[in-house]
Order: sequence, then C-alpha cells, then structure tokens
Amino acid sequence: MRFDIITLFPEMFAPFLASGVTRRAYASGQVEVRLWNPRDYAQGNYRRVDDRPFGGGPGMVMLVEPLQACLDAIRAARAEDAAQQVPLVLFSPIGKTLDHAAVEHWAQSPGAILLCGRYEGIDQRFIDTHVDAQISLGDFVLSGGEIAALALLDAVTRLQPGVLNDAGSHQLDSFNPSLDGLLDCPHYTRPEVWQGQEVPAVLLSGHHAQIERWRRDQSLEITARHRPELLEQARAAGRLTRKDEAVLGKMADGL
Repeated sequence: MRFDIITLFPEMFAPFLASGVTRRAYASGQVEVRLWNPRDYAQGNYRRVDDRPFGGGPGMVMLVEPLQACLDAIRAARAEDAAQQVPLVLFSPIGKTLDHAAVEHWAQSPGAILLCGRYEGIDQRFIDTHVDAQISLGDFVLSGGEIAALALLDAVTRLQPGVLNDAGSHQLDSFNPSLDGLLDCPHYTRPEVWQGQEVPAVLLSGHHAQIERWRRDQSLEITARHRPELLEQARAAGRLTRKDEAVLGKMADGL
C-alpha cells in the first residue's frame, strides 16, 4: 500500500509518521508514504504556486502548472499504466464525509494520491481533469488538506494486519461491523475505586457471558442516547436481536 501526498507543507507529516502505534507500518514500508511539494515543480526564481483568482475576490488559487508537473512525476515514479492508476483524492468541503465504511474501502486498496489544497482552493481545471474522488471530514473548513490527509492515513493504517498490538482491537471500535455499527461501550482500568467511583461489578466478576452482555447493553444505551440514527441503521439491517430490542424497550420505559 502506498500513499503519495501532494502538499505545500511536507514537514507537517514528519512527526506523525514517526509517532504512535502506526509508526511501525510506515517504518517497515507496510504502508509507504511519499511526500511531494508542488513548489519543487514550479517555475521561476520564486517558484510560485499560487496566483490571484480571475474575477477578483479574496485569497489566492493554486496554479495548475506546478500541480500538473508534480502529478506527472508521481505517476512516473509509480510506473503505472492507465489501467493501474490509483485514484487522485482531493480533500474538499464538497466531498463525501469520511466514515468507517470509506476507511475500510481505502484500507483494502493499493493506496492513492492525496491532494492537500491550500489558500482559496485549486484551479478548477485541474480538479475536472484529474481528481477521481473528494473527501470531507465534516461541515467545517480547515486551513488546508493536510489534517484531513493525516486523519485518513491514521484510520487506514491502523486497520492493516499487525499494526495494532492486539489484532482484534479495531474490530471492537465504534462504527465497526463487529459492533453492528454501534458506538463502543465504556472502558475501565485500575484502580477499582477512584474518588468514590467504583468500576461496575460485572467487569470484575470473571463471568464472560455477563460481561459481554453488559458491554452490548452499554453500547446500545450510548448509541441510543448520542447517535440514534446509527441504531436505526442497525435495526433496518436486521442486526439487533430480540434481547437487544428488549433492552432498548426497558430504556425507553425508563426502567
């Protein structure tokens, strides 16, 4: 798996690639990350990568020519033919919001070229010609696409085999199909009592079936309270059992 990232600020990625549990995947090349700065492909003494927008208005727009030259270099380095080309992904407010299903899709792919925009945006002609997919983190605006690229990289990398210490850890994450798309349950560790607050007794019982039922009930309750639409999706997909529905019924009745 390889991600080529087009960014004016490659230095933002260095600490990320060397930190945390995912660093092993980057260090070993299991997930290869290459950084490309369009400024290296700009012309002139100032290596300009932006200019004023036609029609006036605030801000600057990223130029087509440096982006095109940078993309050509990436395609050449990947030695791709037309049939094998990985998609070029732009992080943009008009993109589809990144969710677990999308992360799983990219985690099973050979990678992509990630384009991190800056300023007021990118010349639309480059987008129309080359961009295959657009991704958004939500209904808000960032200074650039780098943070979104980091989020996608982290989410995808942690799903790769052997990256997490416990191979099954990510299967119990919120939104995972193993949890039927629900939110995760609360977690506790030592001490057993902190400032008068005790760990739920069932977690100390050693009774695995009861522990799993408690975790499921907590997941149902938290999802119903905070993300009821996820509960409805699970119900529509037939993922809730009769016991689940009984638990939810008691919650609704305030019991």
